[in-house]
Amino acid sequence: MDTISVAEARKSEAVGRVVQLRGWVRTRRDSKGGFSFIELNDGSCQGNVQIVAPGELPNYDAVVKHLLTGASVSITGEVKASPAKGQATEVHATAITQLGDAPAETYPLQKKGHTFEFLRTIAHLRPRTNTFGALARLRHRVSKTIHDFFDEQGFYYIHTPIITASDCEGAGALFRVTTLDLDKLPLTPAKSVDYDQDFFGKPAFLTVSGQLQVESFACSLGKVYTFGPTFRAENSNTPRHLAEFWMVEPEMAFFDLTDNMNLAEAFLKRIIRDALDKCPEDMAFFGERIDKTLLPRLHSVLEKPFLRVSYTEAVAILEQSGKTWEYPVGWGRDLQSEHERFLTEQHFQSPVILTDYPRTLKPFYMKVNDDGKTVRAMDVLVPGVGEIIGGSQREERADVLEQRMREQGIDPTAYQWYLDLRRFGTVPHSGFGLGLERILLFLSGMANIRDVIPFPRTPGNAEF
Repeated sequence: MDTISVAEARKSEAVGRVVQLRGWVRTRRDSKGGFSFIELNDGSCQGNVQIVAPGELPNYDAVVKHLLTGASVSITGEVKASPAKGQATEVHATAITQLGDAPAETYPLQKKGHTFEFLRTIAHLRPRTNTFGALARLRHRVSKTIHDFFDEQGFYYIHTPIITASDCEGAGALFRVTTLDLDKLPLTPAKSVDYDQDFFGKPAFLTVSGQLQVESFACSLGKVYTFGPTFRAENSNTPRHLAEFWMVEPEMAFFDLTDNMNLAEAFLKRIIRDALDKCPEDMAFFGERIDKTLLPRLHSVLEKPFLRVSYTEAVAILEQSGKTWEYPVGWGRDLQSEHERFLTEQHFQSPVILTDYPRTLKPFYMKVNDDGKTVRAMDVLVPGVGEIIGGSQREERADVLEQRMREQGIDPTAYQWYLDLRRFGTVPHSGFGLGLERILLFLSGMANIRDVIPFPRTPGNAEF
């Protein structure tokens, strides 16, 4: 007898095998003929396997007929071809053992619809639902694709620090890391906090990006990437923002902006293709139950080349659109989600890569163009979401980089190690960042980013 998953038991190749299954009861239905049907799921797939439990089982009356939604069981039986439509197999049980009960009066996941808002309050149980089980499997698949793609392209995976003294974005929205007693802060004679007495001897923070550190490896190993948690202490209570999220950041020596755009397009298309090919049941569920426009949109993105449009062109298109915008449009202003989605969904009806943004809108590390006004930035926009990737060719000239730091109020002395990369063997190089949760929103059709991460961290919320 083999212990197998529900996913294996549902395949016709399993017919004739005597197996053990372990999982959770989704439903139980008793027949007048003296037997019961149990829908069993173990998280290995979207669908359930039907268990036929005969009344002859020694514990049928005492246990089987009292199994409730959420109860955990171990089942032994033979896999047989199912006469019912929509399922290839069913398991005829010869033994059923209840491992754990789930009393209906206290178990919050009964067989009825639950709002996503309610499910966020029981995030420890929501993976047992169809939607969140599918999201967990999709998240795994996308993470594996990320590693597979870069490995096949000759990249090296670099672990960059979680605790840092560098603010990559220059935004100041940082979570501070300290061992100081906040009720008894040590002070300097000038009455400021004495960070010499802190663990690192200086202010330290949770990272907002691993980009600066991974650049040092790109300038040694050629093509590298980092993939890990990042943190932003922005008080943004929106469906698109998290305080903790996961980001993949490739960095490539000798890549210019065109090389960067080509890689980003190939990367996104690989993620979409793998999701459709390797998670077909879950993707079909999202297309049927979450967003009926999802699958046609994903196939359209796969089939169409990503258009390359400058920021200046995009602003002109928006200004001439005749639309009234919630956020004003003008050269030098940042584009908002409403502008990005108009470009992809209405004007171009295609993914778009916007390039060459005003230098005042972008961080210090982006390469300044010859016009002195713009930088070699790129934002990849997709229908349904808007911006999904942000990147640039990096500024490889030490003097210009230092000037850009001062321009943005950043002290270059804190970044001497970063400037060294430009002083010693500098090379043109490029990179970008993709938020894992943003791509999961795009792939699943979910509306709120809090529903595509296992335990969301947002302003005022650090539960579980």
